[in-house]
Amino acid sequence: MHDAEPSFADLFPEASHADWLKRVEAVLKGADFDKSLVARSHDGIAIQPLHARRPDAPLVAGADAGKPWRIAMRVDHPEAEAAASLAREDLEGGADALALVFAGGHAARGFGLPCKTVSDLDETLAGVHLDLVSMRLDPAPAGHVNALLIAALVEKRKLNPAQMRIDFGLDPIASLMLLGHVPWDWDSMSNQLVETILSLQGQGFNGPFLTVDLRLMHEAGAGEGQELTTALAQGVLYLRALEAHGLELAEAFKAISFILPVDGNQIMGLAKLRALRKLWAKVTEACNQQPVPVLIHAETSWRMLTRRDPYVNILRNTIAAFAAGVGGADTLTVLPYTQALGLPDAAARRLARNTSLVLQEEASLWRVVDPSAGAGGFEAITDALAETAWTLFQEMESEGGLLASLVQGKLQRRISETAQARARSIANRKESLTGSSTFANLDEVSPTVLDIQPVTGAQPKQSGKLSITPLVSHRLAEPFEALRDRADAMRARNGQRPCVHLVALGALTDHAARLAFTQEFFALGGMEAVVDAAPTEVANGVIFCLVGTDAAYAESAAPTARRLAASGHTIWLAGRPSAQESALREAGVSRFVFAGCDIVEALDVALNTLEKT
Repeated sequence: MHDAEPSFADLFPEASHADWLKRVEAVLKGADFDKSLVARSHDGIAIQPLHARRPDAPLVAGADAGKPWRIAMRVDHPEAEAAASLAREDLEGGADALALVFAGGHAARGFGLPCKTVSDLDETLAGVHLDLVSMRLDPAPAGHVNALLIAALVEKRKLNPAQMRIDFGLDPIASLMLLGHVPWDWDSMSNQLVETILSLQGQGFNGPFLTVDLRLMHEAGAGEGQELTTALAQGVLYLRALEAHGLELAEAFKAISFILPVDGNQIMGLAKLRALRKLWAKVTEACNQQPVPVLIHAETSWRMLTRRDPYVNILRNTIAAFAAGVGGADTLTVLPYTQALGLPDAAARRLARNTSLVLQEEASLWRVVDPSAGAGGFEAITDALAETAWTLFQEMESEGGLLASLVQGKLQRRISETAQARARSIANRKESLTGSSTFANLDEVSPTVLDIQPVTGAQPKQSGKLSITPLVSHRLAEPFEALRDRADAMRARNGQRPCVHLVALGALTDHAARLAFTQEFFALGGMEAVVDAAPTEVANGVIFCLVGTDAAYAESAAPTARRLAASGHTIWLAGRPSAQESALREAGVSRFVFAGCDIVEALDVALNTLEKT
């Protein structure tokens, strides 16, 4: 027998965490470790650069562990024939689940199925074998009507309800958060919920029937911990309501599923999925029930999509889909990359479903159950998210629960604070949005979408027995997109793109990096920044931005600014305010452009100035 060969790892000395810290300290050269290497989520969770392995960590498995996640495609075209055609193409192209998006729901984005009768729905799903696919009804204000419609269609087609895989998507709290009011009190709403569920169960359907939809929370600006807190509070609210109206608690748990948005933050998205499963298992245990893996429908984030340079959305979706798949999502909807532009066409839908297909068939992500189990970073962030959410959930319960928090506006205020903090991070580019807040392409050609206009306009105001301040959906790139839209409108009116004139102080080769930064800076607002060789020969009222080295500024910035300001121009300078700030402002420099400033506010001022010329 041959002696066992040493492993590759045995050839190197074992490195301890202390050894690593010594190396890090040498590189940091006195800089603060936390400020340099520790990131924080918008919930305040510390994300360390290195974590120890946890080899004994238990698996966090989904409801269908060991199987590929179901690829769900939206059915949201308002015309029945077109909706049916797109759905059939999706199923023939590899999807095995459908999300029926009815008009009026917040995720319909102004589109959606306007089905009023069973015949309408039958036509919309023509050629779709309902018993061969999974279906999820997207939550909408008329959710119980939609649920009864699909049940009636199953009966019309003489299918066996017990063999159907339908999540009926009832979520009255999502409707309350969207509309701000409902015409019933909570007791009446929950009674209707139970009646609908019992009716569906009586017909033989297995559910789930209720959904906790976290997408509007996400789009209103909530952090991951806040989303999970609401998931717990809303799920517990439904459990209590169902039990109070006669449903067994074990049946109530089986009746609930979750819709969880996942964005391009791969680590936080994956940990959020795992944390939700752990938290819901804790709720199950607290209720003395046998733990059953909850059904989680993941959807790539609408909040992260951009209208400018939308091709980057393909990358964002891929990262989010990876996180959802590895994190254990049971079904996954990848929003087409043109979703923010309008109703996606067949080509964009194909890319969306192929994102999942490639991750499943070529990367084989589903073949390992909870592959992040034991990885120190993922375990630490999962636990931190779970602990944060559980603490906030207990605080909310002590305040009277989810409904009380919504009625008093406490939850909305907390979300608003998080949203404002995130908006500041995006405005100063601490968080970047490629194509919108960085690397703007002024010559981009936008992809096409279907020629169907969304239905816009606010919901009619109605009195309600239950009223709150509604949540409002936003995408992160909207402030930059609004600036670009204004610049495009100016270009359409004037025949040329709004222009900022750059005055180079010294040789261009000496300040090439600062020049490139400045040109990109103004491009983010749709403005062209050109180096002007004869700055005194342009019309009064335009913006001149001085660009040069710090040494060049000390020598010639003040006299140049004074000369240009005397001609009635607005003067900016590329660089941070320095010891010369007072002198430069006295000479006419009104604003400084630098990394870390509020770009959105600065570009808004620039466009306001140019719109007046």
